Amino acid sequence: MTGSPPERTGTDVRYRTPAPEDAVAVWRMVLDEPMLDDNSSYHYRLWFRDFAETSMVATVGDDIVGFMTGYRRPDAPDTFFIWQAAVTPGNGISGLGIDLLVHAIDSQLATGAKYVETSVSRRNKAIVMLLHMVATTYDADTHTELLFHAEDLPGGDHDEVLYRIGPLNPRT
Repeated sequence: MTGSPPERTGTDVRYRTPAPEDAVAVWRMVLDEPMLDDNSSYHYRLWFRDFAETSMVATVGDDIVGFMTGYRRPDAPDTFFIWQAAVTPGNGISGLGIDLLVHAIDSQLATGAKYVETSVSRRNKAIVMLLHMVATTYDADTHTELLFHAEDLPGGDHDEVLYRIGPLNPRT
């Protein structure tokens, strides 16, 4: 037996809005990802009840292999804020992270979103690279600025940098 992930090339990945019943699987995924802030399973159950239309899960069969939570900013309804996103490590599905975000962003673009925002640590190079891929996919500009200093966040160990991507252009 090797340590290689199972090969899932050509696997049928479905993207859908989450349901409250998906909360425990997503919560467990977050617990396994040290770069994500953990929330309670109750948080995800409420989120998937109240913000399902701005969130998404990726599934293979009955298994959730990725998720994204987001919302439209009340003070800027043309802005889609991505709160958390993750895919299962070693899932063997090439490009799953970007595909998940593109499906979610396309859904929001169809309902009037023009910008995507998220905050991230500068240390999270993988997500920073993914955000640049999103900007390229939508032929959009990327603006960054410090959103919150680490010392302003109790227990925070890094600054939160805001990435604002847009205006978004439909994919061709």
